Amino acid sequence: MKRLGDFFLDLLEVFVTSFAIFLFIYLLILQPHKIKGDSMEPNYHDGEYLLTDKLTYRLKDPARGDVIVFKPPVSQDEEYIKRIIALPGETISIKNGKYYINGKQLQENYIPSSIYTNGKSFLPNNTEKSIPPNSYFVSGDNRESSSDSRYWGFINRESITGKAWFIYWPIKSMGTIKQGGFNLLGFVSS
Repeated sequence: MKRLGDFFLDLLEVFVTSFAIFLFIYLLILQPHKIKGDSMEPNYHDGEYLLTDKLTYRLKDPARGDVIVFKPPVSQDEEYIKRIIALPGETISIKNGKYYINGKQLQENYIPSSIYTNGKSFLPNNTEKSIPPNSYFVSGDNRESSSDSRYWGFINRESITGKAWFIYWPIKSMGTIKQGGFNLLGFVSS
């Protein structure tokens, strides 16, 4: 009977330790998310699963081109996946179907050149907005199917859950998330 009791205590210890490690990783380091909808096509697809890096933005600021997970101002119960287009202190506008940052056209190498960006209610075409401190302008890669900053405005840094890092399902899509792909003022971010 003592052996059976020791066995169950050992099993309980393994379970509690495993659960504690899982919670530590889930709450502080990596969190799984599912891509819902086609707002990030052609790069990320509906139904793909990814891991979000929750540590990076505790050590450094988000950068242009980062694919992030965040709580949008229109729904604090959901998390969206979008790309950072403009940073605090910059100005943004949409002209001739393209984003302009501080008056310079943004070349987005990660989407087909045929994608046309239309202004929406928050950022109409040919209107310039200044991004406040601690705020970001985000957009989906598939502009016609994306609810993003063009509709509901900037997101606060505090609403960012983390940086999309790794797609783990389906297996054919498995790999790290490519960040960057911008050309602005002769500078290409990586």
